[in-house]
Amino acid sequence: MIIGQFCDTYPPTADGVARVTFAYCETLSKMGHAAYYVAPKDSNAPDYPFLNTILSPSVKIPIEQWNVGLPALGFKYQKNLKEVPFDIVHAQSPFIAGHEAMRIAKRLNIPLVSTFHSKYYDDFLQRTHSKKLSQILTKNIIEFYNKCDAVWAVNDGTAEVLREYGFGGKITVMENGTNVEKVQPEVLEEMKQRIHYDERTPLLIFVGRHNKQKNIQSVIEACKILKDKGMAFKLVTAGDGPDYDKLVKLSQKLGLEDRVQFLGYVDARAEIMALYSLASLLVFPSLYDNAPMVLREAASMQTPGLLVAGSTSAENLIDGENALIARDDSPAAIAERIQNSLADLDTIGKNAQKTIPISWDKIMKKVVAEYEALIQEKQGRIR
Repeated sequence: MIIGQFCDTYPPTADGVARVTFAYCETLSKMGHAAYYVAPKDSNAPDYPFLNTILSPSVKIPIEQWNVGLPALGFKYQKNLKEVPFDIVHAQSPFIAGHEAMRIAKRLNIPLVSTFHSKYYDDFLQRTHSKKLSQILTKNIIEFYNKCDAVWAVNDGTAEVLREYGFGGKITVMENGTNVEKVQPEVLEEMKQRIHYDERTPLLIFVGRHNKQKNIQSVIEACKILKDKGMAFKLVTAGDGPDYDKLVKLSQKLGLEDRVQFLGYVDARAEIMALYSLASLLVFPSLYDNAPMVLREAASMQTPGLLVAGSTSAENLIDGENALIARDDSPAAIAERIQNSLADLDTIGKNAQKTIPISWDKIMKKVVAEYEALIQEKQGRIR
């Protein structure tokens, strides 16, 4: 099959949807399919020789730290896109990339699949501070999904969010995957030096964009509680984002310079995997995220995650068995769950590795079967 994966972000942007799209293209290519990553061009993006890409011109949005695609201005982009005889296109985003996928699907009369990844209403509300405008924008998103041949969600909780937004069509749950990887010894040693690793001290980590949606402020405030109680630990964060500087200042204000280290954006995947392997616990009390890749990646390294009860991220996880589930997202609840669990983290981490990660190879077999069924159904309707 010749498959177009359309996304509004492209590596090295630290974005879960981009990483999912990358994994789709990488795994599908290994399976013998021609998978194209179609996205806005990022001038900082490295060259991926194994990856087929069609990248449009873009403009940088400094506040958001990502690029907005300008496909209408890309003559070479349009030419390259027109030359590919796609069998199916998959929109990993309902915005500019999604509408580009829809345009191609209509032109070639092929199926359009779209995956619902994010709580878009929350995104709109954070940026516009207007419930009315956020409702209007969310309604436009639903109109996009209504025009797709198939709509997927990454778990049951995410599908329920889409239902709450007003989508009434069929939703197929297609989980995200991750692969268990070997940590490179030299990278591991470099990471140990970088974070001043001490195996006697529990290492807590946060990986992701540093914004208030991820609730990282509560993680830092929980660290203050733990320090005041005399607990030995260190928190290392990896990532950047609009609230990065505020969080650094908060850490300093709380007197946590000796306990909290901000690495900033970590580009190399090998470095992130090394950090996971060294960590005792991934602290991720986000109510915003649906099916965070970081949880699966950490679990693949036998590092369990701390999630919040009732969050979509905690779906199907069992407290004390393959994860830690805090009663709510407050600093006190996070600190309490960490303090009461340190002795059990090795066992919980091993269980997490056994039960949480699903290989991308296994996921892509399901994806390919769904693609083939959609293509046959479309061709049947055409006949």
